[in-house]
Amino acid sequence: MSRTPKYIFAGDFRDLESYFAACPHKDVSFRKGDYLWEPGEPFDRIHYIRSGVVQNYLVHETGHRKIISFHAGGTIFPGFHYLHYQIEESLLSTAMTHVQAYEYTQDQFAAMFAENFTLVRHGIDWFSSYTNLLIYDSGHQEYNSSFVRLCNLLYLLKLSDTGRQNLLHELTQEELADTLGVSLMNVSRGLTELRHRGIIETKRKAITILDADGLMALCSGETLAPPTTTV
Repeated sequence: MSRTPKYIFAGDFRDLESYFAACPHKDVSFRKGDYLWEPGEPFDRIHYIRSGVVQNYLVHETGHRKIISFHAGGTIFPGFHYLHYQIEESLLSTAMTHVQAYEYTQDQFAAMFAENFTLVRHGIDWFSSYTNLLIYDSGHQEYNSSFVRLCNLLYLLKLSDTGRQNLLHELTQEELADTLGVSLMNVSRGLTELRHRGIIETKRKAITILDADGLMALCSGETLAPPTTTV
């Protein structure tokens, strides 16, 4: 079955939570707005997020911000790997809500990988999903209009939201713009158009999708899962 891209990573490792708790780790928590690590600091720790939502974004040397993904309860961040990349020093992760997590060193997580094949399989699936998002975001989204990109994002956020994150009630218009790489004015115009069509309702920061089918009709084809066929 083909999968749609997802901006929210949640629940990917939930079935291993008791295993994570039993392995050597440090219990950590972050208040809203806290960095999970300081700017310029290498990815030398892995977090299993028990609750809360983390925002991962890139800060360009010009000062522009590009939000890449969101990570919520039941997933890890960052993904485990042995290599260090220069671009990681430009990546930041901040808590959007109060976050509780288990924290592991690289050596601790390497030992877990060596003994638990289910963790390895979940890790491969996690990286596959993340790669799929990056390809989608840099390829297909790049060639859509800002309005279609907004529709795609709202659809995918709604699709991957389990009800616990409720990001459509948390994201500001500026954060939507930074995720899409478009201007704040384009996002404002797009939301106004969707309201006029009766597809969404907005109250303060909260966005409620009233007409999911109408929103899907405005999305680009690569965003939607192909219909299930029966023989």
